[in-house]
Amino acid sequence: MNRRKCFVLLLVCTVLCGTAFSAGAAVEYTIKVGSIVSETHPDMVVMKSTFVPYVEGKSEGRIKVELYPNGQLGGDRELTESVQMGTLQLALPATSVLGGFDKRYQVLDLPFLFTTREAAFEALDGELGAKLNSLLPGKGFGCLGYIENGFRHITNNKKPITQPDDLKGIKLRTMENAMHIAFFKRLGANPTPMSFGELYTALQQGTVDGQENPFTLIYESKFYEVQKYVSATGHVFSVVMLLTNKKFMDSLPDDLRKIVTDASAAFVKEHRRVMPGAEEENMKVLQQSGMELNELTPEQKKPFLEATAPVYQEFEADLTKEIMDLARKSQK
Repeated sequence: MNRRKCFVLLLVCTVLCGTAFSAGAAVEYTIKVGSIVSETHPDMVVMKSTFVPYVEGKSEGRIKVELYPNGQLGGDRELTESVQMGTLQLALPATSVLGGFDKRYQVLDLPFLFTTREAAFEALDGELGAKLNSLLPGKGFGCLGYIENGFRHITNNKKPITQPDDLKGIKLRTMENAMHIAFFKRLGANPTPMSFGELYTALQQGTVDGQENPFTLIYESKFYEVQKYVSATGHVFSVVMLLTNKKFMDSLPDDLRKIVTDASAAFVKEHRRVMPGAEEENMKVLQQSGMELNELTPEQKKPFLEATAPVYQEFEADLTKEIMDLARKSQK
C-alpha cells in the first residue's frame, strides 16, 4: 500500500473515530424512568410517544431517556427510594407510597375523597397539590406533575361486592399504606399488605382472595386470569406522580431543566387525555375475558362511605388540619 493510500485510510479512520466520539460525548445526561406497569400501559405508551421524543429532540441529544417498565427496577417503594438516592432520575409511583416518606401524603388515599377525575385534578393542580409539592424537597424529591391510575375497584374470587358485609372474611391484598389498611378493616375485610410484584402469584395460589386496583392495571396485569369478580367500588382515585430527584433537576442547566419540565407538562396533558378512554375500554375487555362486573349505585355506595367516614378523623393528626381543610375544600 503506497503512502498516499495509507494517508487517506488514516484520515478516514480519524474522521470516523472522531464522529463516533462526538456522538457519544453529545449525551450529557441520562434520565432513567422506572415504573411498575407494562410497556403497553398508557403510562409507558405516552412516555414513549411524548416525553422521550420531546426531551431527546429538544435537547438535540444532550439528554438520553431510558424506560424501565414492568417493575424491572422494583415496586413503587423501591422506585421511590431509588429516586431519593439519585440512582433513578424519574419514576411514576402511586402517591400512596409517599405516605411512607411523609404521612401527610396519605391525604390522597382518603376513601371517597374524589368522586370525579375533574375534581381530583382541580385539587392536584391547585392549592392541595401545591401544598403537597412543598413537602417534597426536604425529602430529596421534586414533582413534575400528576396523572392517574384511575379509580380503584375490588376484585376477588368469592362473590360480587355490593355492601360492606360482603367483604367480611375476604383476605384482600392492599398496598403498604396505613390508610388503606385502616379503611378496609372498617369494611370488614382482612387487608394484607403485599408488594405488587408478588400479587399475581398470590392470587393464583390463593394466598389472598382478592385485590383492589383500577381497571387498566387489572387488565394489564392479567388479573382476569386469576380473579372472577370485579366490583366497581371506586373507593379511591389512584394518583400517580412524576417523581424526580431534586439534586438531578437542580444540576441541569436552565435550558435543559426547562425542556424536562415542558416535556413533563406535555406528558401530563396527553396522559390525562387518553387515560379515561383506556379505563373505559379495559373495563369492557375484562368482561369479555370472563370477569363478572357489578357496578354500585349511589345508594349502594352510601354504606361504604358511612363505614369509612371515621378514617378522616382517625388520620387528621397525621395529615394536619391545614391539609385536611384543603382536602375537604376540594370535595365536590
